[in-house]
Amino acid sequence: MRSLNALWAGRRDWFNPVGREQRIKDYIALANQLVWQRQASFLSAAVLAAFYFDPYATLACYAVVVLTEILDQLLARQSRAWDGKDPVAGRRILQRIARNTAVSATAISLFIISMAVQQTSGGHFTPLFFLFSAALFAAMHNSQMVGILLLRLSIYAAAFLFIALLDLVRYMPPLGSQVWLEFFTIIFVLYFIVDTSVHFYLNYQERIAHMRRIEEENERTKAAYEVKSQFLSTVSHELRTPLTSIKASLDLANNGVLGAVPDGLKPAIGIAAKNAQRLAALIDDLLDLQKIEAGEMVFNFEPVDVNTLVKEAVEATSGFATKLGIQVSTVPCAEACHVRGDHSRLIQVMNNLLSNAVKFSEDGGAVKVIVETDGARVRISVHDEGVGIPQDAQDRVFGKFSQVDSSDIRKVGGTGLGLNISKQIIERHDATIDYVSELGVGSTFFLEFDRLEGADTSRADDRPIAKVA
Repeated sequence: MRSLNALWAGRRDWFNPVGREQRIKDYIALANQLVWQRQASFLSAAVLAAFYFDPYATLACYAVVVLTEILDQLLARQSRAWDGKDPVAGRRILQRIARNTAVSATAISLFIISMAVQQTSGGHFTPLFFLFSAALFAAMHNSQMVGILLLRLSIYAAAFLFIALLDLVRYMPPLGSQVWLEFFTIIFVLYFIVDTSVHFYLNYQERIAHMRRIEEENERTKAAYEVKSQFLSTVSHELRTPLTSIKASLDLANNGVLGAVPDGLKPAIGIAAKNAQRLAALIDDLLDLQKIEAGEMVFNFEPVDVNTLVKEAVEATSGFATKLGIQVSTVPCAEACHVRGDHSRLIQVMNNLLSNAVKFSEDGGAVKVIVETDGARVRISVHDEGVGIPQDAQDRVFGKFSQVDSSDIRKVGGTGLGLNISKQIIERHDATIDYVSELGVGSTFFLEFDRLEGADTSRADDRPIAKVA
């Protein structure tokens, strides 16, 4: 009784417009996936029945079943074009599904009943097995639309009862005969099919509810992410203007433009200037991260001379390296080597790698940048003789707001965003970034690109500007 109540209570889903589109699409999609499995079963049953029973009645019923299959395929095309917003179109599709189901189930039932009528001895195992298979197939694969399931099972149930009563009416046997045993067995099978249908229906409803919860959670996550992104962008921009003014004033004071600075104030002003620079770098990294995550970072791809790129990056960081007593040298590629990329973004990546190499090198150490080709690939390696990186630290190396040395007394500062941003920029170039390292020996970070053959450096790439997805 609980099974029947559950199926009957779910009948309103057939007419409920909420979620109707998803149910129709699920139903049609599964029907299309199983079309050959159904037809193989129908054809096998038809061939077997035509051999042992009336072939004309068998072929006529099978022809009707094939016709409904063709109608279902035509209906599938119409349902794919339905956007779910027109309730009239939705009701029309459901009506056609119901008509096709009624014709199909009736043809199958008549086909099976004709076998049972012709079989006058030995029970009705073959037709009942065919009918049981058809009902079980419907219970397993029609759970998306409980109204359609009820319609098909009702027609099958009528066929079951007809076959069950057939021999009772024919022979009027006593209650202790095998005919009554078959009758009660058929009633039990009917209950089993209904109970199985309920389980499949409830499982489908649970999956739908779970998908809805996932979608709702996804929408909430997207909304929270959007708020976070807007907040980050607004705060970063609001901080940048006053911080630029503060930094410029401190630089003027440090350089004596505003007059002589008392010896007692010089250390404090120097510390303030360094911290202002760190804050400016943090804000720039936050803005870059926000652009990448929002898909708003623009890339202008064009042929880039890798040797020239490395030379510019080394020159840009030479002052910082000299201040720390680090010697930076380059080994350019002996032949012309070009890649397709965004020059300014690649400079940003190179500056980050060189800055890290310098910061993590010991006083008086050396950093070497090597450009080399390997067939169709170009590699840029930045090697330092610094402290090295522990094993299994790659997630921290390329993670957000993370550093290998995250202690409060680490030697060098940083936002923990540079390598994460660099990785995303390099991946947008369809290139790779990785490293090899040994503690106490040093690290080598390398970039690998597809080599651009026959590059024309006189013009920019004709491809449209791209955005990070």
